[in-house]
Amino acid sequence: KMEETYLLNYPGVKKKILAGGKGPMPHFPPGTKVRHNTLGHDRRTVIDDSRKAKAKVPMEIFVGKMFKMEVWETLLTSMRIGEVSEFWCDAVHTGLYPIVSKGMRLIAQGKDPLEGQRHTCGMGNMFHYNTTGWPELDELMRTPQALIFIMELIQVTNPFSYKRESWIMDKDEKMKEVPSLHLQGNALVRQGHFREAAKKYQEAVVLLRIVLSKEMPGDEDYIAVDRLITPLVLNYCQCMLELEEYYEVLEHTSDLIHKHKDCVKAYYKRAKAHAAVWNEKEAKRDFNMVAHLDITLAPLVHKELRFLADRLKEKYWEEKEKYWNFHSMVFSFNSVFISIVECSFIHGCVHSVLGLHSV
Repeated sequence: KMEETYLLNYPGVKKKILAGGKGPMPHFPPGTKVRHNTLGHDRRTVIDDSRKAKAKVPMEIFVGKMFKMEVWETLLTSMRIGEVSEFWCDAVHTGLYPIVSKGMRLIAQGKDPLEGQRHTCGMGNMFHYNTTGWPELDELMRTPQALIFIMELIQVTNPFSYKRESWIMDKDEKMKEVPSLHLQGNALVRQGHFREAAKKYQEAVVLLRIVLSKEMPGDEDYIAVDRLITPLVLNYCQCMLELEEYYEVLEHTSDLIHKHKDCVKAYYKRAKAHAAVWNEKEAKRDFNMVAHLDITLAPLVHKELRFLADRLKEKYWEEKEKYWNFHSMVFSFNSVFISIVECSFIHGCVHSVLGLHSV
């Protein structure tokens, strides 16, 4: 049995190794993904055991990404892969455990761990909710106490060896990812894979909008990032045109035009979408705006308007033909019906005159 020791420079925590790990101490740079199993108890009863989760997958935290239980990052980064250790943590470190425990229990039930939470920090959620839904966790919220966590370190993954979600990336990582997504989208377009290409453009736009949300509107950085979004949205709209998702195009191009009144490509793509759904007036207006903003595109606009006129004429004759076919059918039906009635009437008259009766 190993002697209990305080973790270096971390008061209020004791560690006892129950099973030694293997290999050297891993490196834990920011963004490292750490997979682990954790059991929590208060010396008397087991509060949670992540191994009983319905999904049967280990828990994950990302180093430096503000996990609610900050102390867990310290505990796990003191371990070797395969190690199992017991940690005693003073109440000063366990105040947010009820929120973490609620998430673990929802996962064990196969539910969303963020169910019912607002987009606030753990402390904000704690003050917002009067109850977690479990009496023992509510008691821990009212009266935080020292807890013991038995942890098993399963896997340590380098930050750049897995696909990182946007919330894990910092600003520089997001900005570096955007050109790659843009190029991937372009390559997929050349191959005719418009749905997949649209997803790449969409991912890039999401990353840029997250960065944009943290910049001051009007600042140089804000303007520079916003300028990168426009071509990606236009590319996305082109994919939607190819996929005949015309109302999606109308929505996004209208947003662009609202922000950038002189965006010629947005007007052109919106005109194409309007034309596709037979909005003649709106299509002509947008096509004419394209020629107004860029006189060199006047021949293209003239060609598009002539094509639109031909399509409208074709549609008119198709509908007219359908109309007359329908009325011809109704007329024929009525004629047959009248003929039947007339025959019945004549037949009845003959019977009356000759004194015949139906059997």
